[in-house]
Amino acid sequence: MGGRAEVVVNRLMSSMPNTHFSRSTPSRLRLRPQTQWKGKRVKTSSRKMKARDPSPTEMSVEPWASPQDQAAAELSHSEHTDTPPSQDQEQRPDKLCLDSFWSEVENIQQGSGYADDCSRRDSKHSEEGEQEEQWLADAGLSTLISEDTETIDKTALLSTLTKTQAEAVKRRIETYTLRKRNKPPPRDVRDIFSSQTLVSESQHSEDPAQNSMASVAKSPLSAVTPEHQRGTPKDEYFITDVAYCEQAVILIKQAKLPQNNSQRRKEDGTLPRVICPKCRLGMTRIQDLSHADMKKVRQLALIDMTALCDLLELEVKRHKTGKRKNPESPLFGVPLATLLENDQKLKPSTSIPLLLQELLSFLEKKGIDSEGILRVPGSQSRIKLLQQNLEANFYSRHVRWDEVSPNDAAALLKKFIRELPAPLLTAEYLNNFSAVREITELKQKLHMLNLLILLLPEPNRNTLKALLEFLSKVVSKEKKNRMNLWAVATIMAPNLFLHKAVPSRLTEGGEKGQAEKAADVMRLLIRYQDLLWMIPNFLMSQVRRLNENSNRRYQLYDRRFKNLLRKIHTDSREKPEKNSEPHRTVKIQVGDLESSTMDYQLNLNSRASDLLAQFYRQFLRSPDNGKDKMRRNGSVAYSDCALYEVGGNIGEHCLDPDTHLLDLYNSNPGGEWIIKRRPSGSRWL
Repeated sequence: MGGRAEVVVNRLMSSMPNTHFSRSTPSRLRLRPQTQWKGKRVKTSSRKMKARDPSPTEMSVEPWASPQDQAAAELSHSEHTDTPPSQDQEQRPDKLCLDSFWSEVENIQQGSGYADDCSRRDSKHSEEGEQEEQWLADAGLSTLISEDTETIDKTALLSTLTKTQAEAVKRRIETYTLRKRNKPPPRDVRDIFSSQTLVSESQHSEDPAQNSMASVAKSPLSAVTPEHQRGTPKDEYFITDVAYCEQAVILIKQAKLPQNNSQRRKEDGTLPRVICPKCRLGMTRIQDLSHADMKKVRQLALIDMTALCDLLELEVKRHKTGKRKNPESPLFGVPLATLLENDQKLKPSTSIPLLLQELLSFLEKKGIDSEGILRVPGSQSRIKLLQQNLEANFYSRHVRWDEVSPNDAAALLKKFIRELPAPLLTAEYLNNFSAVREITELKQKLHMLNLLILLLPEPNRNTLKALLEFLSKVVSKEKKNRMNLWAVATIMAPNLFLHKAVPSRLTEGGEKGQAEKAADVMRLLIRYQDLLWMIPNFLMSQVRRLNENSNRRYQLYDRRFKNLLRKIHTDSREKPEKNSEPHRTVKIQVGDLESSTMDYQLNLNSRASDLLAQFYRQFLRSPDNGKDKMRRNGSVAYSDCALYEVGGNIGEHCLDPDTHLLDLYNSNPGGEWIIKRRPSGSRWL
């Protein structure tokens, strides 16, 4: 086993050598690295990798620890040498945090209209079969339950699914069929999931990632773990090359092995550093893909998230947002999409509401150092006056922020989130976010949160990211404001997970465990936010296969025509001569270089950053072409340029500077490479 399969297995197993499992249901699956700290901190040296030629599927290591985390780790090392690095000094929320949590819950319940909405929200439950029907529509599979016998469109999506993902779809169709017996029957599920439909040409060839996971399932942990690595603390490795639901299948199988029935590691509430291996195609963030491709990402993420919930035995019901009367305020209680649409008429580039931007900017400047910020309540009378002032004068820019108390602004920020007519985490997925607290294994929590972030509508996702970035800055000022990660998480969790439009078990008694679990999910969102806004590699691969299958679907009608087109396509493709390195012609769409092109020679180590460096040297800094592209301070104009791949098996994709171009060329030979400026977006992204 070599190449991609070897790397996935090595990376996955390196994160699991000192792991203990318990006999339990999948939802209680425990997979925790065993950590022992005896006396003084032991300094570990990084392992030296053996020098070798890079494989096309080699992955580099990307640690997901924020600068604040690293600074905290250095401080912990210098002042407390007997504690582990990069850990919260307080591993559990203290009594003050828990009291603040329930005080916040009480304030929300006493808020305007909360009780009335709670009494009416039961009517928003979906009818029998309606949840499955809506789920299939959101997953792009509504044609599976229609009378239409056309199979071309659904074949394209079904052929990209893994076995576990396909089983999740099959269960929804079977449930829908049972609950809709009084309606005209849809197509038989056996016809939909026949081998001809599910297996595409791409799946006839073995998937290295799937094979690697299968090999992990067959091998006991001790058999693949070097002896010298056992018993040492390990960082968490976040594997994205394999579907999250398939990883869960492997972990469940591993939990049943006899040698894994040893002592469980006690949960201590600490958060490890999470390392994400970066493949040679680079890392893709949400804002790097076109809207058309992001729609496909959301469909595939929904299927994988549902399959993961099935495996972990999480029963989550979706809720609909009921119709609400038009709000009297132009700022508070307005649907997020409506508010953003109105603000974009004034500032087209904004991606979050202008009021939220103003509140966050003020708190960053004036309130982030205030002791107890977010926890200390403001004056109710002043908060009411501030809200009225903003509603009357915000868009006319006549608000005097120098007279505003930081605690009042923080209280108004929380009120803005609470009074959204639909939850910031959406009525459809709020219960899914809340259910994450029932998952034991950290990586599976992060898997679920990653998929849920991808499922959020764009306005909600951008607003949540801006809020989390601010909360992370609050935590970084812990020495001044006395608000550590647990404190911020416990005070903000009720504002995100409790909403008048969706029933919640969070208010069923004031148990400490409920508060701690909810705050733990909030803590993960704050600490690992950069990781959660990443598109996993397996979803990118599925989107590429989906686009390829959609582009080839017309060929399914006539095999001879299909073979003819394949021959023409093969003959017309530029083939590099033997013993010569391929080259690509890159289009340039920057300023007055709109119609220019640039030739670039590819080799095994060529990266997107190297190509951009050549572009700057050739066009922006040369005496002939770039004398008017240099600023007086010596910096280069158009410094926000990026390399995009357009067409082929992707819509439009902004490339990671670390993307290895030869691998990209082999992965998408039909795509064009274009250098252009990144779109101007909000500073919050």
